Amino acid sequence: MWAASCLASCCASCTCGLCASAASGITRRSARIAYCGLFGLFLVLSWVLREVAAPLLEKIPWINTFAETPSEEWFQVEAVLRVSLGNFLFFTIFALIMIGIKDQNDRRDSWHHGGWAVKIVIWVLLVALMFFLPNAVIDVYETLSKFGSGLFLLVQLIILLDFVHTWNDAWVEKDDNRWHIALLVITIVCYIATFSFSGLLFFWFNPSGNDCGLNIFFITFTLVLALVFAIVAFHPQVNGSLLPASVISVYCAYLCYSGLSSEPRDYACNGLHKHSKGVSTGTLVIGMLTTVLSVLYSAVRAGSSTTFLSPPSSPKSGRGKPLLAPSDVEEGKEEKKDARPVSYSYTFFHLIFALASMYSAMLLTGWSSSDLDSSRLINVGWVSVWVRISTEWATAALYIWTLLAPLIIPDREFS
Repeated sequence: MWAASCLASCCASCTCGLCASAASGITRRSARIAYCGLFGLFLVLSWVLREVAAPLLEKIPWINTFAETPSEEWFQVEAVLRVSLGNFLFFTIFALIMIGIKDQNDRRDSWHHGGWAVKIVIWVLLVALMFFLPNAVIDVYETLSKFGSGLFLLVQLIILLDFVHTWNDAWVEKDDNRWHIALLVITIVCYIATFSFSGLLFFWFNPSGNDCGLNIFFITFTLVLALVFAIVAFHPQVNGSLLPASVISVYCAYLCYSGLSSEPRDYACNGLHKHSKGVSTGTLVIGMLTTVLSVLYSAVRAGSSTTFLSPPSSPKSGRGKPLLAPSDVEEGKEEKKDARPVSYSYTFFHLIFALASMYSAMLLTGWSSSDLDSSRLINVGWVSVWVRISTEWATAALYIWTLLAPLIIPDREFS
């Protein structure tokens, strides 16, 4: 009865000895890396429980409350969602605690950077307690996770835009035509990838003999957006570049595919329904590594970016402050305690991890539903479809706004 909750607790607590010894060595300078490590532990634990916890969850009466035992996949989704909820609550609590911190003299600043042994214990307890909650609570969290994942994708877009613009500016400023040619080649490759991928979408999601007008609209609109990005970026009054436009075009094509692949497997216009739902171990490993790199990079970049995370009182140090910036602490020099402003928003930093917890849960479960009616289907749900498609459209609107905003609001400074 208590097996699954004990397993979750043991899997997390078995590393507590090592974590506690390492906690004393975590400084202000390495705190953000430590949060990423804790998030990585969440991903590993979710992966492990997804593979092994199903037989144990079947024996817990407040989870398996059904007259007919659900499929193994239902319990796998349930395990991932419960671990995700614990991780989400951990970072959400810290996001709320850190609201309003402006300088390092605030007592809560030390809570953000220190006390790692206590933090690990709290994290373990939260994850373990999630396995004592009724299914109705997890169902609500699952629904919220779909929308939270869409919001995380938008934040990920901002991070991607920041990276692409920095990359473009760095290569344009180089006084060497080889760098300019490289930019042109990468741009062309991105556009070829966008249109080629869109062609595959027409093949996969518009099977012959079926009326798939909705899918055709989604794919066609994605192609139209790619053309609009290029036209707006090329306009002489817009300070744009084709490299960011091409990268965002690929990103929108991916979001379109992600949305279409979420259509129910028994939907006639989902050509992927003919494929087996099983995947090879190699595919799972590659997908997991891609997920880890994407989520962790987004979280780290969010925590170190000064373009949209810095509070008004913090010193601006340029577009791309490195993760371990010398300004955080300088070896051999005493830190000033006279109301030194924080370099980034702690609340937003933790909020990124909270949203990433939802996004990771959706990736690990294939955006599956824990609802019994769809427990035999993978990657299913019209809610997931519209969340992802809406995220694509919001991505397009946000990117176009970044290009047009300086013209619409000329009196405001856009860095």
